[in-house]
Order: sequence, then structure tokens, then C-alpha cells
Amino acid sequence: MNWDDVDNAITGNADWAFALLAQLVAAPSTLGHETAAQEVLATALADLGFAITRLPIPADIATDPAAGLPRVPYTPDRYDVIGERGRAATPSLLLNGHIDVVPAEAATEWRTPPFEPSRRDGRLYGRGAGDMKAGFAAGLLALRALDEVAETWQHGRLTFVSAIEEECTGNGTLATGRAGYTADAALLLEPTDLSILLGGVGIVWLDITVTGRAAHAHVATHAVNPILAARPVLDALYALERDLDAEHRRNPDPPYADLDHPYTINIGTAHAGDWPSSVPAIARFGVRIGHPRRWTADEATDRVRTAIIAACADDPWLSAHPPTVTMSGFRAEGHALPPDAPLADQLADAHHRAHGSKPPRVTVGSTTDARYYLNQFDTPALAYGPRAFDIHGTDESVDLASVIDTARTLTRFLTVHFGATP
Repeated sequence: MNWDDVDNAITGNADWAFALLAQLVAAPSTLGHETAAQEVLATALADLGFAITRLPIPADIATDPAAGLPRVPYTPDRYDVIGERGRAATPSLLLNGHIDVVPAEAATEWRTPPFEPSRRDGRLYGRGAGDMKAGFAAGLLALRALDEVAETWQHGRLTFVSAIEEECTGNGTLATGRAGYTADAALLLEPTDLSILLGGVGIVWLDITVTGRAAHAHVATHAVNPILAARPVLDALYALERDLDAEHRRNPDPPYADLDHPYTINIGTAHAGDWPSSVPAIARFGVRIGHPRRWTADEATDRVRTAIIAACADDPWLSAHPPTVTMSGFRAEGHALPPDAPLADQLADAHHRAHGSKPPRVTVGSTTDARYYLNQFDTPALAYGPRAFDIHGTDESVDLASVIDTARTLTRFLTVHFGATP
């Protein structure tokens, strides 16, 4: 393999990849609205010779112990896209990404509209540009370059998965694995700043409901406002977070020992009331709980519920009207690939050959769909991808040079994995 030719092919096709990324960003793919973006990607995969399957998510997937709890129905127009290329069963590799993006809150605060991709300062801006549509662009750029330079480089089966719901349940990737789409190894094209991401913590989403006593505002002193009443509940959540931090310092789980604060508790949504002159009857909080790998989702939920009930014991209203805690969305197990796993070494070597340095091997206080390959399908898996900024925030963007850098690493990795070059 002449790597100068490969790198020139990557550079020569970069504008094609950036245009694909812009198309993907311009197709808003928030929860329940993934179809348009999936079809953009399906077309690009088909153009590279992949046979395309559109896999619906089973309506009863929530009964799977590894699944998250769906937040919207699984209708026929909501599906995973799977591309397959190569007939030989082995060696095999699965490239995974997620097409779904989080909502773009406060769109008027963005410098340019979140679903109108904009290029400036060497970056492409837009919701999902970094997390993680740039990973698709980098993966397809690598494949296109290799196909141009050496048509016969792929000596095994390559599967490309574009999953829905990575951001809230993981059920898209789980459904593909349950349907038999696995491989010798899985590489997730998440935005990792060209680091090798080996694992993440457990995550559970909870809905916490605090009830009050509704009334007209002029008699509010005789009512109970659940927003104000919720203070002990919110205090209990952050006290639990401090306890998790303290336990982590005393006895860290080895994969996360270098993280100062792996188990974040976040209050992400708050809803109450329907009229400014009415005291609301109910306040609901959507909460994300990061938790140790040794806990199950049920145990994490029980820990939260116990902490809240204890905090409410001395409150006259809340002790008589205890808040409810229910799961909603993620029930994600923690996961960790050993840092000396052959897959990590193989990718680190590919990065070194492309860039002249060894990449960091890290874990994070969040999660990716790699957990399913490691925990449910006994498949080595890790994440590697471009450099993103402000993901889940205002003016999300990706460094376009890092898309090219990711593709360069991937070409070295793919050819070794499929035996095309030493």
C-alpha cells in the first residue's frame, strides 16, 4: 500500500466528505425524526457498494434486560440503517455510529441556525456536526480513499451500522446486535478528539415527580407549590453525587481511576404548571444519574429513591406526600475494554503510523453504544473519532482537519484488520 497515494485520496475526497456531513446536519434527526438523515447515509453507503438493510426496532424491545425504556413509539419510519460489504465471514469488522442528535435548545442563541450547517474558522457548525455525524463522514472518507487506491483491499466482511436512540436508550444498536449484526470487533466513530475511548460509566435516567396543592395565586400561602417544595429533593440528589465522589476517591473502579468526577448527576429538565396565576399541582424533573459499573440500573434507582425519602423525612408535606421516582430512557451498564486489548493496540499503532505519536487511552463519565458489544455480544469494542466542540451545547462544531486525521488513522487500521497490508 502506498500511503502517500492513500493520503492524497483522502485529501482529494475531503470536500465530498464535508458536503456529506453538511447534508447530514441539514437533516434534523432528533428523537422520532431520524428518517431523512438515515436516507442520506443509506445513499452514501450504497454508492460505496454496501448492500442496505433498514432494520425496524422491535416494539417490545423494552422487555430486553439490556434495553433502555423507549420515550416515543417505534413506528415503521424509525429504523436502523445497516450496510454490508464483502462475502467472507472472517476477518470481520463493524463500524458503528448513531444518527440521532439531541434537541437544539435556545436556537436563537446560536450564531447560525443549528440545522443550517455553516463552515468557518476550519470548523463545520450545526447540531450533530460533532456528535456524531462527523464520524460518519470520516469513516466513509477512509473507505472511499482505500477503494480508489486499492480496489481489492477488503478481504473480509465489513458492516456499517447507523443506529437510532444512542442519545437516550441505546435500543437502536441493541436491536442490530440481537438481529445478528456483529463482527470480530466493533469500532464506534464517536468524537473522541483522536483519543482511544475504552469505556464509560453506568447511566440511568429517572423522572422524579413532586406533588403539591394547587390554588389560585392570591391564596398561594394556603397552597403548596411543588417547585418550592422540591428543594430537599434536589439537595438530596447533589448530596448523593458528593457521596459518590467521596467513595470514588476512597475506592476507585480501576478503569475510571484517573477521572476526578466520573459519576455526574444532572437535572436536565423541569416542568410544572400551566398558568402564571395558578399554583401548580405537580413538578416533574428529568434527571440523569451517572453511577458505578458495579451497580445495576435498579440499584442506582433504589439508591436515589432511598436518598430522596430520607431527605424528605423531616418535611411535613413531603413526608406525607413522598415524591415518586421512575425510570425513563437510559438503563446503561458501565463498560470498559482493557487498555492492553489487541483492538486498542491495533488502533493505537494505526494512529501512530498516521500521525507519528501514540494516542491517549481514556475512559469518560458518560457512555456509548460500545457497552452492548462488550457486555451483551462478547465483542471487543472502542470509540475513536474527530475533535468536536460544544456537543449538546450552543454552536456545536467539529474541526474539519480532525475528520481528515481520523480518516488517515482508519485507513491504516482497516488495511491491517483485513490483512491488506502489514
